[in-house]
Amino acid sequence: MKRLFLCSIMAGLLFTACNSNTGNSATAAVTTDAGATSATNAPAMKFEKETHDFGKIKSGDKVTYAFKFTNTGKSPLIIKDAVATCGCTKPEWPTTPIAPGADGEIKVTFNSTAKFGLQDKQITVTANTNPAQNMVHLIGEVTTK
Repeated sequence: MKRLFLCSIMAGLLFTACNSNTGNSATAAVTTDAGATSATNAPAMKFEKETHDFGKIKSGDKVTYAFKFTNTGKSPLIIKDAVATCGCTKPEWPTTPIAPGADGEIKVTFNSTAKFGLQDKQITVTANTNPAQNMVHLIGEVTTK
């Protein structure tokens, strides 16, 4: 009986804790960072190509590709981070703001050492855009030497 009583109290607390943020959703939507811009004036990344196929390469080869993009928004674009799904893929991005209408590029290098078969490396770019994350893909096939 005690066990049933304790389980029902724990379930009630868990349910209450999970629903505690619903009353603050209107406040959260209005509150923004001091440096944030509104969604209508936010910068936007438009990539020339979101996927690049490097074809077939031999294991141990390195391939590099520059994903070119344009800031199609109304305010400067600031890239905060670019992360690949694997340590074998290294993205490099501009550290200076990209003006509206200006172009930039994210250079991605894939090291195929110890890789075999079809590869699809996703690079997630985090910036002050809406939505905050954009993704590009580097795909191809690694063959044995």
